[in-house]
Amino acid sequence: MRLASTKTAAALCGGLLLAMSVPASAAVDAKLLDMLKANGSITNAQYGELQAELARDQKDQQIARQAQQETNEQIAQTAKKTDTLSAFDQKLAWAAKTQFKGDVRFREETVHNDGVPNNKDQDRQRIRARLGAYSEINPQVDTGIRIATGSNDDARSTNQDLNNYFDKKQIWLDQGYVDYHPDAIKNLHLVGGKMPQQWVSMGDIIWDSDINPEGLSASYKYPLSGSTELFGSAGHYTLKDNVDGEGVQFKHDLRLYAGQLGARFAITDSMKMTLGGSIYSYDNDSNSACPTTGTATAPCALAVNGNSPGETFKLYEGFGQLDFTNLPVPLSLYGQYVNNKDASNDQDTGWLAGAKTKLYGFAVDYNYRDVQQNSVVGAFTDSDFANGYTGSRGSKLKVSYELDKNFNLGATYFMANSDYTNASIKKTDSDINTLQLDAEAKF
Repeated sequence: MRLASTKTAAALCGGLLLAMSVPASAAVDAKLLDMLKANGSITNAQYGELQAELARDQKDQQIARQAQQETNEQIAQTAKKTDTLSAFDQKLAWAAKTQFKGDVRFREETVHNDGVPNNKDQDRQRIRARLGAYSEINPQVDTGIRIATGSNDDARSTNQDLNNYFDKKQIWLDQGYVDYHPDAIKNLHLVGGKMPQQWVSMGDIIWDSDINPEGLSASYKYPLSGSTELFGSAGHYTLKDNVDGEGVQFKHDLRLYAGQLGARFAITDSMKMTLGGSIYSYDNDSNSACPTTGTATAPCALAVNGNSPGETFKLYEGFGQLDFTNLPVPLSLYGQYVNNKDASNDQDTGWLAGAKTKLYGFAVDYNYRDVQQNSVVGAFTDSDFANGYTGSRGSKLKVSYELDKNFNLGATYFMANSDYTNASIKKTDSDINTLQLDAEAKF
């Protein structure tokens, strides 16, 4: 028994020595100390030292627990702040999905009209300023709002003359629309409001580039095998509510029904083609006329700017563009043809053909056109060529140079001959030459 007790004491002493050899952070059991002292395994002096060590260890543990608690509190506070920031970020998520785009253009314009008495030229300076916000509301809905300058509510122009003793310039709502593109049907866009033109244009004899139609539109692109793509659009656009004054029902509105089908495809690896056709059919256009009293908008009727009085319109258009990429410089040949099926006379056809390229930062675009009197709607044709009148023919040459990032200098020259621009002074076959010098900044 004595031998067993001696072995037990030796084991306990060995364990104690081992415990004393570990870092002070190791826990020491107070009951074990009392047992060792009672068995006589340790002296009173050793017992006192171990108790002191135990106290220090307990104090260190308390400090560690307190530090851990403080750390946990800091982590909790940080997590709370993170959650708060996350909620804030969610509320401002639209900002990350919103783009602001705009442009400012300064123009020097000279119009030489040989039909004006005394052969007086028009020389003026003009500005255009546009600012738009385009936002993704959710993955299936986009919206756009744009404001623009303009001397009046003319759909064909956002230019403002520098005139009238530094007075303030007008700002108009130029665009405001909602674009729904469901995930279930890729490349389908349903657009409502005052929107950018939803059809493809290869010239401006039918539509001035500043016109933003109003109504409802559906457009779709369908990719086929290879690089072939079909595209199409259809739209219902309101031009005048209750145009005939006979009622407020839908059937009395002046409306435009538009439809377009086309395709893009590669003829060869370096030659691509775009072909398409459009129809623009107007309903109740026979009642479209400028008011004789009160305030008149611009435009106030469809049949203006050279059209025969009371003219009606159903336009059939064909268009195309051929792009070459293997030439020393890229080259595109384009054109459009239009016929007004409802024209009151044989002046029912218009066409345009042109070419454009880019070289060393220069962009060059030339086209020739012949627009007969009633081939297109006078209210919507290009406002710059022949002062915006139908019954005109001639050339347009545009040269622009990217002087720096998002900053272009440009010059456009119109050489037009018109039968109706100066009809009020009984002058036909008038030469109307226009020079536009532009400095444009985009952001």
